[in-house]
Amino acid sequence: MFNSRRDFIRTVTASTAGAAAFLGGLGVDPVMAADMMSATARSDKPLKAAFSNAGLQATWCAQGKQAAEAWGKLYNVEVTWFDGQLSATQQRTAIDNMASQKWDFVAIQAFGIGTLTAPVNKMIAAGIPVIDMDTLIAPLDSIQIHSFLAPDNEFMGASVTQALIDGIGGKGTITMTQGALGHTGAQGRARGFNSIVAKYPNVKVLDTTPADWDVTKTARIWETLVTKYPKIDAAYFHNDDMALAALNVMKTHGKTILVGGCDAMPPALAAVAEGRMHATVRNPSCRIHGGAIVAGVAAVLNGQKTGPGGIPKHIITDGPVVTKANAPGMAWMEQNFLI
Repeated sequence: MFNSRRDFIRTVTASTAGAAAFLGGLGVDPVMAADMMSATARSDKPLKAAFSNAGLQATWCAQGKQAAEAWGKLYNVEVTWFDGQLSATQQRTAIDNMASQKWDFVAIQAFGIGTLTAPVNKMIAAGIPVIDMDTLIAPLDSIQIHSFLAPDNEFMGASVTQALIDGIGGKGTITMTQGALGHTGAQGRARGFNSIVAKYPNVKVLDTTPADWDVTKTARIWETLVTKYPKIDAAYFHNDDMALAALNVMKTHGKTILVGGCDAMPPALAAVAEGRMHATVRNPSCRIHGGAIVAGVAAVLNGQKTGPGGIPKHIITDGPVVTKANAPGMAWMEQNFLI
């Protein structure tokens, strides 16, 4: 007996076959019902997945871990975490450890391209689907990953840089504080920055020193910059953590600089809404890490292959540029691990 209509729906949709039959009973075409449920099936038994991203010191990575675990509960996936610790060496040790164990699927954001190729290939050879997140483990034509979920980093870099240059009236000085140079996301953001700056002959780039996503290193760099350059009009940062760390330095030195970041993390959303930051753009950590759960489950339960009729090898996961108008909605979406 079912105590309510909701209990009935929950019970009958607990399996793929039951859910498809339920949808068919509502008048949905049987083939369409089967297709719908094949994309959203929850495993009857717990699946074991291993995840790693660049380093949980970065708020984007920490949010991604929360999202993967939340989506894992929805799909009956037990997530084990291997922290990259913002170090190519430390992450390689962690992934070597990961590769020595058995998993239903794994998902990895590499700290740097080419640093994890050997252990990842070992897992692929063992038949474990590998989902690549945010930055390339290796060039897509050289490694048989199941799918690569990432934003258009050039768009991210270009859109925030354009907002900053518009904000200073198309002339003045600007800096770019980069992430890790071996990170393909950082490389794309730099290309986006350079593509916009090249259009403005009256904009001078003062500095492009990388801070490797490290807020302590960012603060040291900016202690030097605010002393070296009497006037900096705008500053673009490859992530919000670095932008906010530099803002603290600017405030200490009494500097007013137009600041833009990437990722649209909650503290940056508040900073944009309050006018302390000029702009940021969403790198959808929740969509990427949650999507890796869905892709892994589809690969394991449904045998979904890479390519036509299956999961695309490369999935663009873009989020919007954040303004005062959309910041509250973005915050709500992040709180519920939807973007």
